[in-house]
Amino acid sequence: MPNFKSIDNVDGSGKRVVIRLDLNVPIENGKVTDATRIERVVPTLRELLDKKAAVIVLAHFDRPKGKVVPEMSLKPVAPALQSGLGRPVKFIFTDWQSAPTVSAKPGECMLMENTRYHAGEEKNDAGFAKTLASLGDIFVNDAFSAAHRAHSSTEGIAHLIPAYAGRAMEAELRALEQALEKPKRPLIAVVGGAKVSSKLELLGNLSGLANTIVIGGGMANTFLAAQGYPVGKSLCEHDLLPIAKEIIATAKSKGCTLLLPTDVVVAKEFKANSPSRNIKIADVAADDMILDAGTDTVTRINAAFDAAKTIVWNGPLGAFEHTPFDKATVACARHVAKLTKSGRLASIAGGGDTVSALNHAGVAGDFTYISTAGGAFLEWLEGKPLPGVKALERT
Repeated sequence: MPNFKSIDNVDGSGKRVVIRLDLNVPIENGKVTDATRIERVVPTLRELLDKKAAVIVLAHFDRPKGKVVPEMSLKPVAPALQSGLGRPVKFIFTDWQSAPTVSAKPGECMLMENTRYHAGEEKNDAGFAKTLASLGDIFVNDAFSAAHRAHSSTEGIAHLIPAYAGRAMEAELRALEQALEKPKRPLIAVVGGAKVSSKLELLGNLSGLANTIVIGGGMANTFLAAQGYPVGKSLCEHDLLPIAKEIIATAKSKGCTLLLPTDVVVAKEFKANSPSRNIKIADVAADDMILDAGTDTVTRINAAFDAAKTIVWNGPLGAFEHTPFDKATVACARHVAKLTKSGRLASIAGGGDTVSALNHAGVAGDFTYISTAGGAFLEWLEGKPLPGVKALERT
């Protein structure tokens, strides 16, 4: 667990607090369509404003690559931030080519323009970090989802003025500590998704931490093929079969059980409501596509959950976007939610597809913690240090 200071240690009265948020939210027709990330950071903003601090918000939006791109402005986010906060938010446009003049009074909140309008942001340019630091007396990072990037507004600035973790950042780090550093055991990891190639480091790290790894989604097909089972015309990385065999052997040597499908749901076409069959993995035909885990596999997974104390979930078990291939993901997610609500289990989940899948199952609110961070959550699970978190550490 990083040794960081929280905003418990911040006396905001009369201070200018520069806070880094992740406001890279979906926008359609000039309106924010999903305010989840905004809702997560509102408690930190309110607490700082209640402490009579002047709050200057830094954030990025999309990838303007160091240029002013009007359609990538943060201006449309200001009304949504104001609505979530329930207090005025003033938007400040700047092209960041020179240090902007910001006059914020105690209790005021200002949203600065997209930090990625400056070419030095993504290069962690020392000069730009100084410009950002000049805006405040204190730095607060409440953007865990951007913490895997060593940028001027996430890492560079933290070395120039006193740095603290915001409430959302603190909650994320506590949840990940509960999941990986000090988990109650047995610890089960659910790793799903399309490709093994995108989860190699994750599987390597988790095999030394988890007692059981449930492998689902398209990546399970590669493991089944590596064991000699037919996968028909399913998504499968045949060039990675040797790697899959290595992962199986490594997990076994570390005492980690890999839970793979023993039966699957197949169809001839990948489309919603395509005629499907639940069959044993040995019975997959040459023209079949494996699109979900089968009913027996779901029973085995849920039995493993019953014996677990901690679950980390990253990735769906099947092609949940299309019915009926969402059944395994929904059934297992709801079982985890039931165990969590009864106090028998700590459940931590994260990753874009994972959050969508849990929302689809109607249980996102019932897990112990849902991370809205994509890449940062994955890199933490892979065991990598995150620059934005590392910069907050204090000896």
